[in-house]
Order: sequence, then C-alpha cells, then structure tokens
Amino acid sequence: MSKAIAILAVAALLPAASYAANPEAGREKAAQVCAACHGPEGNKPSTPDQPILAGQHYDYLVKALKDYKSGQRTNPIMKGFAAALSQKDIEDIAAWFASRKSALHEQR
Repeated sequence: MSKAIAILAVAALLPAASYAANPEAGREKAAQVCAACHGPEGNKPSTPDQPILAGQHYDYLVKALKDYKSGQRTNPIMKGFAAALSQKDIEDIAAWFASRKSALHEQR
C-alpha cells in the first residue's frame, strides 16, 4: 500500500515539474528574438503570413519551436531563430506568449 502511495505522490508532482517555465524570462528572450516579426506581446505580426502568437496554447508553441529547430517544420527564418534557442528558452517563450491576451478569441 505504501508503494502505491509513493507512486501516486511522484505522479502528482510530474505535471508541475513539466511546466516549470518562466514567462518573464520568456518575455525577455521574445523581445530579442520574436518581437520584430510577431510584436512584443505576439499580437502584431509584421506581415499577414506571420501568425499571432498571443494566447496560443503553451504545448503547441513548444512543439512548433522544437519542430522548427529540428527541421521537422520548414521555414528558413524560423529555423534560424529556433536553432539558437535552448529547451528552457523554448519553454519560457511559449509560457510568455501563452499568457498574453489575444484578440483572436475570448480568454477563459
């Protein structure tokens, strides 16, 4: 019985550990890397073919950046920017943009 409780206790901690991103660090990194094309809060893309990042799902942003970095998703500009990002940078940037309000949908 105590083994089952220990397993449940560890499992309860895993989701919190996987979302240990720092949105403020993401804001600083996004200002250096993302703001020129997507706007400082991710709401003002510089051209219509660039997406609004504000309010996007954290997991989606992490996956997209990782896919750009690995080449699984192709865009020469994004590949260049993503190549310089660490896993922590990716998580922090995703947390920053996910925390921003977006005019595209109603925030819950």
